[in-house]
Amino acid sequence: MAEQTGQEQEAKGCLSWINPLAADLGLTGRLVRLVLLLALLYLLSIPVVMVYEYARAFPEPFDPRPRPITGQDAGAAPAPPPRGVVFTDTLIRLGERMLVSWLPNDVVYPSIFLDNPQNFQLGELEVLRYCTRVLRDKLSRQRTTDKIDPLADRAFTDLSNNPRLWIFPSAESKLRDAVRALAAYRRGLEKGSSNFYPRADNLIELLEQLTSLLGGVDTRLANAPRDWRQRLSEETAGDRYTEGERLQRVQVPWNQIDDNFYFARGVAYALREVLMAVDWEFRDILRIKRSTELMQNVIAELALADFEPWVVLNGDRDSIFANHSLKLMATLEDVRQKLINLQHMLER
Repeated sequence: MAEQTGQEQEAKGCLSWINPLAADLGLTGRLVRLVLLLALLYLLSIPVVMVYEYARAFPEPFDPRPRPITGQDAGAAPAPPPRGVVFTDTLIRLGERMLVSWLPNDVVYPSIFLDNPQNFQLGELEVLRYCTRVLRDKLSRQRTTDKIDPLADRAFTDLSNNPRLWIFPSAESKLRDAVRALAAYRRGLEKGSSNFYPRADNLIELLEQLTSLLGGVDTRLANAPRDWRQRLSEETAGDRYTEGERLQRVQVPWNQIDDNFYFARGVAYALREVLMAVDWEFRDILRIKRSTELMQNVIAELALADFEPWVVLNGDRDSIFANHSLKLMATLEDVRQKLINLQHMLER
């Protein structure tokens, strides 16, 4: 009994150094111990918070296309949504999912360390920006002389805000405003006050913009290998007013390899969702141009970009270690080439 009492006293003695309510402490000692206790609890909570925020930043894929109607359900099937609703719903859903846990503007620990989901979300945002720009300039107008839809314009303006601002204004508030503008535009489509024109020329413009985005993403991934330090600039190729081209430094710092990789993953994720909506909205044009299978093949191939290695490696081409940047680049470059072929088929 005496031995057990001694052990209890020893345990209490070990914990007394952090007890802010100890009777033998003054006010200063209590404050110091309270700060130490809060710091200890914060350090212990960091792994839990990081795992929780990391999981929330990577949403599950979804299919925005309405469920196909079977023969048994044809009699009671609801009317298909107005043109543009599925495309707009997809942009809204992507924005709402990013608002669940927007990390790129975090300035406090531990989420400031989560650079991988931050870059994934920045990749998603870039796709939203490209799509809303085409929605404002092309898809919502019958002619280029028509008035720009104010709701589409507001959505694009809000999405153009600095995504790393945490105040004056915060990135979340502007993203939330963009989602509200898109929701109002969607209601306008249902009421007939807003327009959406799923024409071949508008689809070509959208695919051209997304192809341009993929080209920049592929270049960032292609510059990852350590043995590639310089690259020939191709901006002046074929320009008769510019004499010669020049070599430029392209070596990517080691701490940016995973940033580029996760940015590309975010682009691929959002692009797949958008193209599924495009497959529905432009289904008549794709069928007439005999391009339905090609579009569905692009969507299926983008699913191959949804992989996450434990560590993003940058191995040599003949190494036993993978180069995940080049692996992802190969998939996205194939997608980009198929999108270019799709544009050619639509132009015929």
